[in-house]
Amino acid sequence: MDGGAGVANDGGRAWLVEQRYRAVLEVLDGSPVSEVAIRYGVTRQSVYLWKAKYEAGGIEALKERSRRPRTSPTRLDAEVEAAVCQLRREHPRWGARRIAYELAMAGVRGAPSRVTVHRVLVRNGLVQAQEQRHKRKYRRWQREAPMQLWQMDLVGGVFLADGRECKLLTGIDDHSRFVVLARVLSIPSGRAVTDAFTAAMRSYGVPLEVLTDNGKQFTGRFTKPRPAEVLFERVCRGHGITARLTKPRSPTTTGKIERFHQTLRRELLDVAGPFADLPAAQAAITAWVHAYNHNRPHQGIDMAVPASLFRPNLPSPPTATGEGEPAPVATARMDDPPTTIQYASAPAVEFDTVIAPSGQLAVIPAVQRVRMGAQLAGLAAHVWADEFSIHISIDGRLVKTVASNLTSADLDTLRMRGARLAGPSPALPSPAKKARAGQLPAGTTIELERKANFDGVVILAGKRLKLGVDLAEHRLTLRLDGHLAHVIHDGMLVKTLALPIAIERLSQLRGARTASGPLPPAALGTLSVQRRIPPDGVVMVTRQRLRVGRTYAGQLVTVFVEDTHLRVVHDGEEIALFPRQEQRKVFRFKATEPRSPRRPPVK
Repeated sequence: MDGGAGVANDGGRAWLVEQRYRAVLEVLDGSPVSEVAIRYGVTRQSVYLWKAKYEAGGIEALKERSRRPRTSPTRLDAEVEAAVCQLRREHPRWGARRIAYELAMAGVRGAPSRVTVHRVLVRNGLVQAQEQRHKRKYRRWQREAPMQLWQMDLVGGVFLADGRECKLLTGIDDHSRFVVLARVLSIPSGRAVTDAFTAAMRSYGVPLEVLTDNGKQFTGRFTKPRPAEVLFERVCRGHGITARLTKPRSPTTTGKIERFHQTLRRELLDVAGPFADLPAAQAAITAWVHAYNHNRPHQGIDMAVPASLFRPNLPSPPTATGEGEPAPVATARMDDPPTTIQYASAPAVEFDTVIAPSGQLAVIPAVQRVRMGAQLAGLAAHVWADEFSIHISIDGRLVKTVASNLTSADLDTLRMRGARLAGPSPALPSPAKKARAGQLPAGTTIELERKANFDGVVILAGKRLKLGVDLAEHRLTLRLDGHLAHVIHDGMLVKTLALPIAIERLSQLRGARTASGPLPPAALGTLSVQRRIPPDGVVMVTRQRLRVGRTYAGQLVTVFVEDTHLRVVHDGEEIALFPRQEQRKVFRFKATEPRSPRRPPVK
């Protein structure tokens, strides 16, 4: 075994080389390969492989070689890995998901996934190993649309230079995570809380529900010696807001606002230290909240910015005490983005043409064609066009509005071909270009024309909107307002349905245009009932409680019973809209007069 002395000491793997060398020597001495394989506990193929390696390179060839591939095409680039580590060092609180999102938004070529970023952080020692804990399983919930529920809470930790600790009243929209309220209060009294809540409603509108804990500023259910109604509850009751309370010692119910408090502490309060005075603290928190709403992606809503999902209601501001007439409506907010005004570099033109047999209308064949449908082929159409929108009318009726691809040179070409200078625009501009440029204001109402098929169904962005067989084969106007779809036929509102597509996709629909004017009146066929609002502000329709508000106590209102919603109208103005919970029949149509109180009998 002289060859065994040449075996290099390879740590704990030297015995493996020795074993292979002995097996090869036995085979070379004449032992059968099958017997050697059984004796060493390996396969015959392994013995043959060892023998071939020994004959080719000697004992050094029997050593275990690295199985690492020569090339790794999918390996992360060194520059990207360095960028991941740099972002982690600059922002220690950013996790793998946030870092992956920021790299993708920065346009980094070959941006890694969340799992890849986590592996890079672990490999570079930027993740502290923690003991694995079994997380509690919570039941997650979220409202379907913005302004349906606000979560509100009071939190401390705002310190001033003079040693005082102020409270912070916060409010967050449950659907979009948009912070609607962040007011620093030196004295967190019920009046201060109610005034801040009222100011938030003046800016964003009145929510359907408010969820708070059982603090004395929000509820008087635990007031001694007997429960009482506090000012906050009076404001909610007077304006039709359902005030919901959490169970005692259940902070997870308001988990969204609690998680916001944690982020606020880590990113601002713990870093900023004591503020000079209360206005300085309010200014710092307001600036941070603005960035939170408009710039910071939120993991709870798939890395979207809260402002992109939030849509305020039309303001219906209350007074501070919940009594009397409402205060004037605020028309602007400080966090509104600046409005961009578009100016045309060439005047609009209009001309008459005929829709081709293919169903397409050629504005300029090489620049833009508009698909009208085979059913309109051969009809004469009137075209109004500028650099922003193209409106197409047939028999004096506007049938389609699309975004324009025409330039000023294209408009000059149309004038040379016989087009004349146009008069006033027949409709508001198409919102498609503004939406692509990020200039479409929140809450914009969209209108478009569609024809229902023989089943009474309209397709919107691949989603089916069932209108009913009574509207089959009819051409309709759809007014899409947030999460609702109002169906208009012959100038009358015939139905209101739930919108099956996301709000941000409204401006991308074919033929969409910005709505002009209010909703038309309801059709005569729509079922309507009359109710007189009692002192508590709640009426019953189809066994459903409608909280209209004490503001309209004693007033006579009309409730339109539609397929999916109940609309409350007072003096021709819609004051409330409620989803219809059950399809029950209406038995009482007229309002009943309030009964006079019974007089005690005279003894």
